[in-house]
Amino acid sequence: MKTTKRNIAIVCGGDSSEHDVSLRSAQGLYSFFDKERYNIFVVDIKGLDWHVNLDNGDSAKIDKNDFSFKLDGKTIWFDYAYITIHGTPGENGIMQGYFELINIPYSTSSVLIEALTFDKYVLNNYLRAFNVNVADSILLRRGEENKYSEAEIEARLGMPCFVKPAADGSSFGVSKVKNTDQIAPALRNAFMECDEVMIEQYMQGTEVTVGCYKTKEKSVVFPVTEVVTSNEFFDYDAKYNGQVQEITPARISPELTKALQDETSRIYDILHCNGIIRIDYIITRNTDGSDRINMLEINTTPGMTATSFIPQQVRAAGLDIKDVLTEIVENQF
Repeated sequence: MKTTKRNIAIVCGGDSSEHDVSLRSAQGLYSFFDKERYNIFVVDIKGLDWHVNLDNGDSAKIDKNDFSFKLDGKTIWFDYAYITIHGTPGENGIMQGYFELINIPYSTSSVLIEALTFDKYVLNNYLRAFNVNVADSILLRRGEENKYSEAEIEARLGMPCFVKPAADGSSFGVSKVKNTDQIAPALRNAFMECDEVMIEQYMQGTEVTVGCYKTKEKSVVFPVTEVVTSNEFFDYDAKYNGQVQEITPARISPELTKALQDETSRIYDILHCNGIIRIDYIITRNTDGSDRINMLEINTTPGMTATSFIPQQVRAAGLDIKDVLTEIVENQF
């Protein structure tokens, strides 16, 4: 009988604008994990500085050859990596590729799926082939700022529209553009975050988000959360500075709730995801008055602070986040 506790690395930090948000998710995860079952260590990554934050306030350098570190003269190897980096390198396949090379199981989807879900424009066009409803959009790469005239953009997408980094894990660089005069400054803002920018059609409706995870034994789709903000959109302040109302379960019909949960499960399977994901949607109306479910974004390393969407939805489902995390880890052993 195995009595040795597994060593779990909560991998956080990263190189995006959401580095500090990731640290908060790591603290949330640290508080959620079953310490009786696992040895939990927080690994902070920024550039080439990889270190373990020890309980006594000290830190220990990670050996990148095998993702080990020294503690009291002994080498500690990890059995599993729980990735909670928002943005690069944890949400775009880079860390996943590293863990594949050194044969350490990890909490997120594969290299390909992380890269795919990180690029919003590519993801939308991929999922459109599976009859997932997404907004129309235009892609611009750095140096192509003048590829389309402002009149062409307005004629195709209408006003208002969104300008956002195409491949970025944060809410930085996103602008809601209300007239053509605002397109150029919005593009400059987005290009500060990313080399590819997406101009996306605006959809008026009810914004919701749904979490999901699956193991060999079960499929779990969480209750739907309704996102209500008085801001122009669900921006950084709405996400992290409390300028939002998060209502779980959402104030929608049981039929629409089931449709959203079914679509979330379907997309999870299309992409062959792993671990917890969260999909954001906007509900609009068809011409006949029926509801239309439009996918906005897939989060493969969703926020995990005590007040984040996923812990909220876990509580609303009557589940214990500690048990959920244990199931996700043990599913790969």
